Amino acid sequence: MSENDERAVSLLKGAYALNSPADNRSYYQDFASHYDSSFAAALGYVYPGAVARAFLAWQRSDGPVLDVGCGTGLVGAELRKTQPDLLIDGVDISPEMLAVAARKGLYDKLFEVDLTDDISVLKNGFADSGGYAGLISAGTFTHGHLGPEPIAVLISCCRSGAQAVIGVNAAHHQAYNFAPFMDQLVANGRIKAPDYDEVMIYDGSDQDYAGDTALIMRFVIA
Repeated sequence: MSENDERAVSLLKGAYALNSPADNRSYYQDFASHYDSSFAAALGYVYPGAVARAFLAWQRSDGPVLDVGCGTGLVGAELRKTQPDLLIDGVDISPEMLAVAARKGLYDKLFEVDLTDDISVLKNGFADSGGYAGLISAGTFTHGHLGPEPIAVLISCCRSGAQAVIGVNAAHHQAYNFAPFMDQLVANGRIKAPDYDEVMIYDGSDQDYAGDTALIMRFVIA
C-alpha cells in the first residue's frame, strides 16, 4: 500500500470513529483542504456519483434541491454535469468543507447546520415556494455520523411531492434501524414507501473497503 493509500485509509477510519457533532466539526477542520485528493480520489470514492445518477434518473422537478451533508460538493458536481442550471443548496456541519464547496461555485446557497439541532434556516430558505423539491445525500448517514432521526426533520423542509434520494451505509442502515424508522414515517403518512438500491461505495482499488456498499433510499414526500 502506498503512502497516499495509507493516509486515505487512516482518514476513513478516523471518520468512522466520530461520535458527536463536535467530533465532526473538529475532524473535518483539518480534513477539508485535502478531502478530494487524499480521500475521494485515493480510495476511488464512487458513491456520490451513484447517488447523483439515481436522483437524476428519477427526478421529475427541476429544483430547488437540498444536498444534505454536501461536504466539498462531490454530489453537487455530479448533478451539475447533467443539469448545469439546477438550483442546488448545500448544508453541512463543517465550515471548512463548506468553504471548499463555495470555491467550486456549485451551490446557490450554503448553510452551516448541525442536523441534530435547530434547522429552521433551511425551512425558511424556500418558505415562499413551499419548500424544496428534492433531497439528496451521500456520505452523511454512515458510521460515526447520523442515525435516521434527522430525516423526519429534513422532509419538513420539502414541498408535498418532493423526491428524496438518500444514501445510507448498508451496515449503518441495519445497526441504526433505518428500516423501521422509515416504515413509521410511511405509517404516519409523511412519505410514500421507499424503494431501495444497493450500490458500491468505492471502486475496489483499495481491497480493505472494496466490498463496502450503501443502500440508496428513494421516496416521495407526502
